[in-house]
Amino acid sequence: MPVITNIDDLKRIHRRRVPKMFYDYAESGSWTEQTFRENTSDFDQIRLRQRVAVDMSGRSTATKMIGEDVSMPVALAPVGLTGMQHADGEMKAARAAEAFGVPFTLSTMSINSIEDVASATTKPFWFQLYTMRDTDYVSRLIERARAAKCSALVITLDLQILGQRHKDIKNGLTAPPKLTPSTISNLATKWRWGIQMLQTPRRQFGNIVGHVENISDASDLSAWTAEQFDPSLDWNKIAAIKEQWGGKVILKGILDAEDAKMALKVGADAIIVSNHGGRQLDGALSSIRALPAILDAVGDQVEVHLDSGIRSGQDVLKAMAMGAKGTYIGRAFIYGLGAMGQAGVTRALEVIHKELDTTMALCGETKVTGLGRHNLLVPKHFEGDWQD
Repeated sequence: MPVITNIDDLKRIHRRRVPKMFYDYAESGSWTEQTFRENTSDFDQIRLRQRVAVDMSGRSTATKMIGEDVSMPVALAPVGLTGMQHADGEMKAARAAEAFGVPFTLSTMSINSIEDVASATTKPFWFQLYTMRDTDYVSRLIERARAAKCSALVITLDLQILGQRHKDIKNGLTAPPKLTPSTISNLATKWRWGIQMLQTPRRQFGNIVGHVENISDASDLSAWTAEQFDPSLDWNKIAAIKEQWGGKVILKGILDAEDAKMALKVGADAIIVSNHGGRQLDGALSSIRALPAILDAVGDQVEVHLDSGIRSGQDVLKAMAMGAKGTYIGRAFIYGLGAMGQAGVTRALEVIHKELDTTMALCGETKVTGLGRHNLLVPKHFEGDWQD
């Protein structure tokens, strides 16, 4: 067993063990990948204030996200095709999250279905919804999430039009992978992944195949998804979905203060400051740079979370000290899953928790709920000094 001390250790193993098209799917952004890169590099610009001679006993990283108790302010973000990173990936990640005491969010575009994940867990998880043109399908998807006792609906707002991700196009991304000469050559070097995938029947998009008329294989699915994302999504439709759901709603993909105010108007329980991991609008601000203006606009009226760019417990601390009430990890847990399955997700959570706890202590804080700007040194004009 390799010694894992940070998330990059898991990333290196992930790259060795998972087919190239699925590694690239996780580890890429759109267009030039500027926003993808800056999501992480902008965290590096924020410095921490070390404090000493503070009683560090009795520390706690526990808090709440949308009223739910969490062992640390970290949720597993919705990631499509998670079950292609490791066999039964969504089920294994959900189990790891539950055992650790943090929320798991299942993507609409998952390999394991809502029902699969419900059968693998004992506590409620969150379900992420993409709005589709097929409103009947969306309604049935919502009802399936309700039947599975999901405790929150996470509506993604920034994927009405799919951002171009060059690597996915060049790799011919499909689930399961099409057997081209280049794919076969790569799969031959990933025997561990292949054996595990042969042992599970779950190799299609579980929330779609079998739930939509005339969708029975990947080729049908590709055409359907290309046509189904709803470009006409607006705030009225979001309000209608919220009413239909009737439970807690989190709106994901907010990068602008005006959109944050609109999310507040439709009654969101929380918003996620997110640029889809740099996979949609390349050239947009990193999430951590966008956070302060959004907090200024709505921060005391709705719970504000942050997604995109978090690779360590120090990143979690910086986001919380900037004012977020929770954070999400996507790639960080995917690295662990691809590397070592459920144990790898657990290890990713352990690494982030240790980094958060240790950094909190060295900053003179005993509770994650006590973090604030007083713990940080933020550069002048961090948000950008833009021309009007």
